[in-house]
Amino acid sequence: MDAAQRIAGLRREIERHNHAYYVLDAPSIPDAEDDRLFGQLQALEAAHPELIGADSPTQRVGGKPLADFAPVRHAVPMLSARTETDTEPSGARAFDLRVRRELGLNESDPAIEYAAELKFDGLAINLRYEGGVLVQAATRGDGETGEDVTQNIRTMPRIPLHLKGAEPSVLEVRGEVFMSRPDFERYNAKQRALGRPTLVNPRNGAAGSIRQLDPAMAAERPLSFYAYGLGETRGWAPPATHADVLDALADFGLPVSTHRAVVQGADGLIDFHARMREVRDTLPFDIDGVVTR
Repeated sequence: MDAAQRIAGLRREIERHNHAYYVLDAPSIPDAEDDRLFGQLQALEAAHPELIGADSPTQRVGGKPLADFAPVRHAVPMLSARTETDTEPSGARAFDLRVRRELGLNESDPAIEYAAELKFDGLAINLRYEGGVLVQAATRGDGETGEDVTQNIRTMPRIPLHLKGAEPSVLEVRGEVFMSRPDFERYNAKQRALGRPTLVNPRNGAAGSIRQLDPAMAAERPLSFYAYGLGETRGWAPPATHADVLDALADFGLPVSTHRAVVQGADGLIDFHARMREVRDTLPFDIDGVVTR
């Protein structure tokens, strides 16, 4: 087996174990074995620098500190969700009634099928994959233009540098970067022990981490990510429903929240809201409500 084949095999193996550890929360090998594989890959790439690729696990943390973030014009605008202030059952019924009216449905027509999921309290990010490789990450900004934060996003093990399976010519993935409450508490405890400044809250911690000009500093922050939608796509036909889109993103190796459901009509929405209200305080991350599509 030549060096290129050995390097490719090690990258696939490390990516598989990283996905099991960071995305599935189901470690497949001991940490020492993972370190051994990573060391082998580093040694091979050092001996054959011409074979180092941007999607290699060894390239997650790198690059010099930036002077500023470059602007990125979104190919597809990142629009904000319409907010409903009535969180009671009456709000779900009014929402369903409005949608049915806009679709020209009457009382005899079947219930509308909705995809319901959580609205995470973090920082919206657009990930751009070309040929299956992560080439750019940008903040939402004003919806039309964001900031290039690729160096910092690459430090996050939960975000794959290379998609699994199919490799669309372009696939933009929208999602939320956030910091879980347990990770926030552990980070602050470590900072206090070292006599360093602590973070104010998880949301500010996530946003501030992504906007660090030095990627090495961003790499120290325990950030998480959930994908929730699409931007521009080329060379890939998105599934017909939003629920199927989320399943497809999970198949690509992207983390997608399991707190989601396909529900029928206003009653289904009311039930989902009630179930999420019951578990809200037990979730390891902060949410801003529920998103219905």
